[in-house]
Amino acid sequence: MTDEKQDASKESEKKQAEESESSGKSGAETEKSKKSRKKKRKKKKKDPRSKLFSLDRQPFVLSPSPHQYSEDSVPKIMWSVVGAVAPAAIMAVYYFGLPAVWMILACTFAALGTEVIINKIKGEGLTIGDGSAAITGLLLALTLPPSFPVTGGILGSVFAIAIGKQIFGGLGANIFNPALLGRAFLQASFPVTMTTWTLPNTAKFSGVDAVSAATPLGQFKFEQIMTNYGDLLVGNIGGSLGETSAIAILLGGIYLLVKKYADWRIPVSFLGSVFLLGGLFWLINPSQYPDPVFHLLSGGLMFGAFFMATDMVTSPITPKGAWIFGAGAGLILIVIRIWGGLPEGVMYSILLMNSVTPLINRYTRPKVFGEVRA
Repeated sequence: MTDEKQDASKESEKKQAEESESSGKSGAETEKSKKSRKKKRKKKKKDPRSKLFSLDRQPFVLSPSPHQYSEDSVPKIMWSVVGAVAPAAIMAVYYFGLPAVWMILACTFAALGTEVIINKIKGEGLTIGDGSAAITGLLLALTLPPSFPVTGGILGSVFAIAIGKQIFGGLGANIFNPALLGRAFLQASFPVTMTTWTLPNTAKFSGVDAVSAATPLGQFKFEQIMTNYGDLLVGNIGGSLGETSAIAILLGGIYLLVKKYADWRIPVSFLGSVFLLGGLFWLINPSQYPDPVFHLLSGGLMFGAFFMATDMVTSPITPKGAWIFGAGAGLILIVIRIWGGLPEGVMYSILLMNSVTPLINRYTRPKVFGEVRA
């Protein structure tokens, strides 16, 4: 009897041990399931909108109706701008020859290469297909002097894409026009070569031994010499690669306005304010100040008004803001041309107005129908 009791007690102890072991496992499994449920709850509570602002996604904002469908796209507009700039680029090659070709190619490919490298570093898809990098390099090349070193143009293109565009987040997020920011960097870094001009390779200047020359604005500001309107229109003058021929620039600019890829209010208010203010000073003292037509046709005003100031990213989006932007740029330009140390001021006038574009948008926002403002 004693042995039977001992066996029975051992079996009961084994059963208790097994039960305790199984209960321990089930308790552990219960804790794991609780943790997994907590994780799922946390995931459910996470704001799904945060995914929209991750590096690999673009923010999507649903605006109030009415909605409008358009067949235009960013790549289509950008490559159309490249086509609009083509007449000025062709005239640059015609007047200045191979140096213009090398500069255009070097700046364009440097801008594209910089865009690709930064895309790879950021781990995002390639964006060179949208045309924004190509137009940045092309515009920068056409704002440089014909004798400017190609290596300097490459440096300016890298700066324009890396600092002027990508450091802000890429296309649509930059504050300043990237091409003009690249030119401002080169102007500060190489002030002498950036203000050294050469004459076009045309029959008019075939007998000239010295190739360096001042621009029409410089000739009038420092020597009171006027350039005839015919040369200003066709571009048979010294100056930056793309700013010489007013006719070529007008052809591309009018194309952009007809296609509605540029806000017509900006070039009209820019050129109009320069014409009115320049004409006012000319009426006051014709011997000291040039006439308003000379202001319009000389320098980089035409090129800047149609291709730089109308940049969709850095210019105001409201109609009233576009008028203010253009008029402000014209006022700054006239102040620099008349009282400044430099004969030209298009670059600074547009960059300064770029800096106040967010404020202009804020205070010229149209009133929503039915809205009551305090």
